[in-house]
Amino acid sequence: MPGIFERLFKTGQAEAHALMDKMEDPIKLSEQAIRDLKKDLHESTKALAEVKAIAIRLEREKNEHGNRASDYERKAMVLLQKAQGGDLDEVEAERLAREALSRSEESQQRHAETAAQAEQQQQMATKLQSNVNDLKSKISSYENDLVTLKARTKTANATRKINQHLSSVDSKGTVALLERMKNKVEEEESLAQAYGEMAEDTQSVDDEIDKAIGGTSTGDDSLAKLKAKMGM
Repeated sequence: MPGIFERLFKTGQAEAHALMDKMEDPIKLSEQAIRDLKKDLHESTKALAEVKAIAIRLEREKNEHGNRASDYERKAMVLLQKAQGGDLDEVEAERLAREALSRSEESQQRHAETAAQAEQQQQMATKLQSNVNDLKSKISSYENDLVTLKARTKTANATRKINQHLSSVDSKGTVALLERMKNKVEEEESLAQAYGEMAEDTQSVDDEIDKAIGGTSTGDDSLAKLKAKMGM
C-alpha cells in the first residue's frame, strides 16, 4: 500500500515542470489529475476496509481462543473436584484433567499468536487510515485550488483580450481625430458668435436712424385711428 502514496507524491520536480511546459490546457490537466487521485483514494479506501476486516476477525479469534483456554482450565478444576468428592474415579479424573489442561495450553498459545497478528493488522489499519485521511485532505485542497485557478484563468484571458484590443488601437490617430473634431466645434462656435454680433450691429443702426428722423410709434398711430372711428 505505501507504494500508492509514494507514486502519487514523490514525482520528481523536473518531471513536473516538464509536464507543465508541455500541457496545452492546465484546467483540463488539473481536473484529470484530481480524478486520478480520487480513483486512487477509492482503491486505498477499499484496501483499508479489507485490512480492518482482517483485524476485526483476528481480534474475534483471539478472544475465542482466550475464552476456550479459560474454559478448559475450569473443566480441569471441576474434574479434580469431582474426584476429590468421590463422584468420579481419581485416575479417570486426572486423565481427563490433563487432557483439558493440554487443550487449554494449546488455546493459550493460539490466543497469543492471534493477539500478535491482530495487533499487527491494527497498526497497519491505523497507518492506512492516516494515509487515506491525508489523501482526502489533499484532494479537497487541490479542488479548492482548481476553483481559484479557473477564476484566475478567466481573468487572465479577459485581461489579455482587452490589452490586445487596446494595443491594436492607433492612439496617435485617435488623438489627431479628437483634435480635429475639437477645432471644428470651436470654428462652428466662433462662426455662430460672429453672425450674432453682425445681427446686433444691424439692429443698432436701424434704431439710430429712427431716432434721428424722429419716427412715430406704431402704437400711437393705431390709438389715433381708433379714437377717430369712435368720434372722439
